[in-house]
Amino acid sequence: MVKINGEDKDAAGMTVNELLAEMGLEPARVAVMIDGEIVPKSDYGRTFADGDEADIVGFVGGG
Repeated sequence: MVKINGEDKDAAGMTVNELLAEMGLEPARVAVMIDGEIVPKSDYGRTFADGDEADIVGFVGGG
């Protein structure tokens, strides 16, 4: 299990890109942190390991 934004998800073995696609999120519009470290977009091929904790936040425009 991987904890995503505080909720357990069966995402071990998935890449960041695969998880974002499953969640319907556009990689260019989010930031991902795994185990307290920001993941560069160039590393979104990284695979989640069992026990990872991730936070995914989306960018919102406004004025």
